[in-house]
Amino acid sequence: RDGFKEFFDQLHKSNIPLFIFSAGVGDILEEIIRQANVFYPNVNVVSNYMGFNDDGVLTHFKGPLIHTYNKNNTVLQGTGYFQQLSTRTSIILLGDSMGDLTMADGVPRVENILKIGFLNDKVEEQRGKYLDSYDIVLESDETLDVVNGILRYILTE
Repeated sequence: RDGFKEFFDQLHKSNIPLFIFSAGVGDILEEIIRQANVFYPNVNVVSNYMGFNDDGVLTHFKGPLIHTYNKNNTVLQGTGYFQQLSTRTSIILLGDSMGDLTMADGVPRVENILKIGFLNDKVEEQRGKYLDSYDIVLESDETLDVVNGILRYILTE
């Protein structure tokens, strides 16, 4: 998404944890973040990681398979990063599916959660569900402009 560099930079500069919870392939996601030079110490990726045999052939995925409907604390319990999140009282949750709404479930002490939904597919069909579930719905928006604006506002308060 356009604006990702500002997003990652703002969070890093303010020492705010960025937790990326993806049902995609973590190895590829991490490499993209590395090549963009934004893989800062505050960034943590929980995703599906590939396992290879001695010949370098993909043989399996490590750990429990993460998919759209289990992106929640069941795959995070006991991780060091989950403990780091447990000291936070406010969360901005960014999602592009209805399954993403549970990503912050189980984080203790959350007082404020702002849920921003990116509605990219089947916009007319999905709009009602998204508007009922997310606080802000961005339709066919491939940028982080709104998120960066909110973050700038919060960080200057």
